[in-house]
Amino acid sequence: MIADPLNDVQKAGQQIQKAAVKSQTKIDNVYGQTQELIAEYRSIVDETELMKVYNDHVARLVADQNASIESFDRQIATIDNTKQNVVPLMYRMIDTLEQFIKADVPFNLDSRLARVERLREIMASASVTTSEKFRLVLEAYTVETAYSSAVTASQGTLEVDGKNINVDIGRLGRITYVAQSFDLKNAWVWDNNTKEWKKLGEEYLKPVKEVIRMARKQATLELVKLPIFGAE
Repeated sequence: MIADPLNDVQKAGQQIQKAAVKSQTKIDNVYGQTQELIAEYRSIVDETELMKVYNDHVARLVADQNASIESFDRQIATIDNTKQNVVPLMYRMIDTLEQFIKADVPFNLDSRLARVERLREIMASASVTTSEKFRLVLEAYTVETAYSSAVTASQGTLEVDGKNINVDIGRLGRITYVAQSFDLKNAWVWDNNTKEWKKLGEEYLKPVKEVIRMARKQATLELVKLPIFGAE
């Protein structure tokens, strides 16, 4: 039997078409897989770039933190050195303050020296910070400075010729420190050179009385003629 050429051609065409469909299917599958790989690659690349940016950011943060730690270490070392220098300075300031008070006109002497002793007690206290100790030392100096412009009056006793005499005491800063008996018949001025009270002549009775009145705000401040023996 002789094969029909037309049928053979049709069968061959059908086979070719089936093969083409299979090839196209394979191509579509490969293309799809390729697109998936490309998308995954791009995603990985994007994540890698993001991770690189993040890592660079973290690296800068770590570098900044390390720099801060080094700065803190330097500051701590500076603070320690400052404390080592400030503490001896405060002791010298306290000693100098005590020497000044003892050399000064002897008003409020007990309370002023007591303030110095309190400073020494505070210096030995571990519960008080160095900065607070320094503040208190400066405060003591401020108090002493304020005495230079204060005008005050008080009462007390003077020992004269073995007798205790009740007196009014007036002080104009550190310039004048005078006393007058209650009967207004005697007056004295403190001589800081000899560390003693010196009796004044009658011509000074009225000026001393005015100084005391001014200190008590019983009279306005004005110039008076008095001998001056201030602190050296």
